[in-house]
Amino acid sequence: MAGKFYTLASFEYPADVQIVKSKLESVGISVFLRDENTLNSDPIISNAIGGVKLQVYSEDKDKAISIYDEIRAYALDEEGNVRVCPNCRAQRSEVFYKRQGLLHKLFPFLEKRKYKCLNCGMITN
Repeated sequence: MAGKFYTLASFEYPADVQIVKSKLESVGISVFLRDENTLNSDPIISNAIGGVKLQVYSEDKDKAISIYDEIRAYALDEEGNVRVCPNCRAQRSEVFYKRQGLLHKLFPFLEKRKYKCLNCGMITN
């Protein structure tokens, strides 16, 4: 199993991943940043390649997910409160873009913002 990687998360820019990387490394989890150097040299292509991928060894997956869930920022509603999933009532939603079609892959900000519950997977507006 050694040598197999699990992508824990993707971040738009290399600077965005540094807090999570530091936290995971502080508890002894090896972290690898895929496409970090590419985006350091040309950050404009972040959407085209899917951002910086934070990867850990597969055997560290469960521990890394647990730590990441403790420190990650979840989506907020218009009043600044954590969004609640209408299906399962969990407060674990993130901004979600389908990125279907070339236009939305190149310009995701043109796509209407949606939210995906990390608990049940429901996508809402």
